[in-house]
Amino acid sequence: MLDALHDAADFGIEPAAHLLAALAPEYPQRSVFLAVVDPGVGGKRDAIVVEADGRTFVGPDNGLLSILWQRARRRKCFRIAWRPRRLTSSFHGRDLFAPVAAALAKRTVPRGWLSAKRSPDVLLDAKDLARVIYIDHYGNCMTGVRAKGVPGDARVHAGGRRLRYARTFENARGPFWHDNSLELVEISAPRGSAARALRLRVGYPIRIAR
Repeated sequence: MLDALHDAADFGIEPAAHLLAALAPEYPQRSVFLAVVDPGVGGKRDAIVVEADGRTFVGPDNGLLSILWQRARRRKCFRIAWRPRRLTSSFHGRDLFAPVAAALAKRTVPRGWLSAKRSPDVLLDAKDLARVIYIDHYGNCMTGVRAKGVPGDARVHAGGRRLRYARTFENARGPFWHDNSLELVEISAPRGSAARALRLRVGYPIRIAR
């Protein structure tokens, strides 16, 4: 079991959905993900399992799993029909999602726990998200823009600055943008915090121009 990430922004379903879609390909086929950003816990939102390109995801049907669902070439969706004997109204991650994820990881899902579903109910816009979606403890600001389609001569507008591309921290002389290890556009600063220097936070919009 690996803790891929435990400090996503509070209540931030959309940024977490884009972050999960970027993180997932880094893990091998047949991996099972327990993904919970669930401000509506205990409410009307459904509980689902999504199979996307050989990986399985368990979580709330609130849009969190919808980006990777829409971008997948091979996909299936299931509703979690099973309910535990004790289901608290505020901790479905422990009471509902974790047991299902464990059963999936062991390949021992009891009959009747899952029922086929056409697709998740909540589908967020699957296009790149031109906002900051995650800030690490160094102050690097990850965005929801996939770097593959952004040319190296582009400028990223953020925090009132026009930022140039640099391939490495060593090549930069101030805040810059680069394509990070998840192949997303990231805003960083050499030996410093880009978030602090540019006053960025999760949800802050960016703009990319030539």
